[in-house]
Amino acid sequence: MSKQHKEALALGREQGRAVRVYLEALELHKPKRGRKRTTETVKRQLAEVERKLASADPLNRVHLIQARMDLRRELEAKSETVDLAGLEKAFIKAAREYGQRKGISYAAWREAGVTPQTLKKAGIGRGA
Repeated sequence: MSKQHKEALALGREQGRAVRVYLEALELHKPKRGRKRTTETVKRQLAEVERKLASADPLNRVHLIQARMDLRRELEAKSETVDLAGLEKAFIKAAREYGQRKGISYAAWREAGVTPQTLKKAGIGRGA
């Protein structure tokens, strides 16, 4: 395998990683319907679950244990910060070439959650 071929493969992996990480971040931070759950609300629910666990029968106990696990996971997710701007910058750099190589249309990017502004910055137009 030539040096040029290895470099092309490395570039493809790098572009694919930038696109994947950005799309995953968009998915995780997609606005959800309804009222926003605050960290305080989740903590309050977690305390309530912990209180109920002490006197729960075995069947309710397993449901409460699962609820506790879900609430803890939600708290962890709320505390994680994602540099969406940095991920977007890497996506903008990689998306056009990656999309052309993989045959990804403007409509597909849009349906995946990428904003028109981001696609414009990446040089991807409706006719692309």
